Amino acid sequence: MSQDRDLDQRLDAWVDAHFDEELRFLQELVRVPTDTPPGHNAPHAQRAAELLQAFGFEAEQYPVPQEQVRAYGMQSITNLIVRRRYGAGRTIALNAHGDVVPPGEGWTHQPYGGEIVDGKMYGRATAVSKCDFASFSFAVRALESLHLALHGGVELHFTYDEEFGGELGPGWLLEQGLTKPDLMIAAGFSYQVVTAHNGCLQLEVTVHGKMAHAAIPESGVDALQAAVQILNALYAQNALYQDITSQVEGINHPYLNVGRIEGGTNTNVVPGRITFKLDRRMIPEEDPTQVEATIRQVIHDAAARCPGVQVEIKRLLLARALKPLSGNAPLVAALQKHGAAVFGETIPALGTPLYTDARLYSEHGIPGVIYGAGPRTVLESHAKRADERLDLEDLRRATKVVARTLKDLLLAP
Repeated sequence: MSQDRDLDQRLDAWVDAHFDEELRFLQELVRVPTDTPPGHNAPHAQRAAELLQAFGFEAEQYPVPQEQVRAYGMQSITNLIVRRRYGAGRTIALNAHGDVVPPGEGWTHQPYGGEIVDGKMYGRATAVSKCDFASFSFAVRALESLHLALHGGVELHFTYDEEFGGELGPGWLLEQGLTKPDLMIAAGFSYQVVTAHNGCLQLEVTVHGKMAHAAIPESGVDALQAAVQILNALYAQNALYQDITSQVEGINHPYLNVGRIEGGTNTNVVPGRITFKLDRRMIPEEDPTQVEATIRQVIHDAAARCPGVQVEIKRLLLARALKPLSGNAPLVAALQKHGAAVFGETIPALGTPLYTDARLYSEHGIPGVIYGAGPRTVLESHAKRADERLDLEDLRRATKVVARTLKDLLLAP
């Protein structure tokens, strides 16, 4: 036990001694924009590979074929794998994504500046999830600094399409047979180990009517009026979801959000076409096939009450829920143990209403969890909002927790 404690202390000391270097590494990653859309992310992968090379990590670069990327709605994706093999045994993958939503308005700090103020680093992706490029890389470096006889290996998976669902990130690497780890830790926050998360269905609905001059509206079919009826039916359905309760701690009930609407041609024209996009979050207990069928039926039933209207429904995304696989127990136990020691408080294992590309590992039978550098809640991080920020002590401590966890799992035969 005393030897184990000594190793943990040595890992912590290495992280502390190299923390300024870790911050500079993260700043360099933040300063290369990866707005998705448009999703021109290969330059960031190239820069990340250069930074990793500087401390001896060879990043294998895997460009996704351009025709697939374009069909996906992005411009360029190059995924990275760093393989560190220490001996026979299991491989643990550490996955973080470099793509981000565009900065938007309202920033008081440069969104791609990596500015440090009062112990926090500001910038898009400081909290989700370029921070875990740093925490995972430096955890591996800390582990290797001990020169232990380890069993197995570690892979760093740095991917670039989580905002679009992950199919050309982790999904593509797994489908191409480029990796098959035994366990996985995906980017997350520091104060909880996430073992399950919601699924997500995204649909694009186009309502077709008939344009007409506003002076003779009866000669047209108002697509907006029909869209309002459809939206009212969907929002009524959303109210019913509050009566459906998940049994997974941390996840409440399903919900639906309409996040974008566009259409019409001018103020004096009856709109002939309206398009909206909806996001339906699914709790782990739900069947995605049934969820999609129900939503489509609600839309078609509402449209049928509007004479002259036709609707098209296009699926944009079907991300299944992350469900815990039995093999994740060693990860959960180690992260909770070291999280409690480093943070000085209990680190619960629970679910989250988010969805992530971690689910793709689970779908390939790879047990995993979500854990990394970040605050207690998404709200605190300002992720997807102005002034996204990361508390630097969370980064320091999460790096220590991951390093200790790797040590525990790779020391055991």
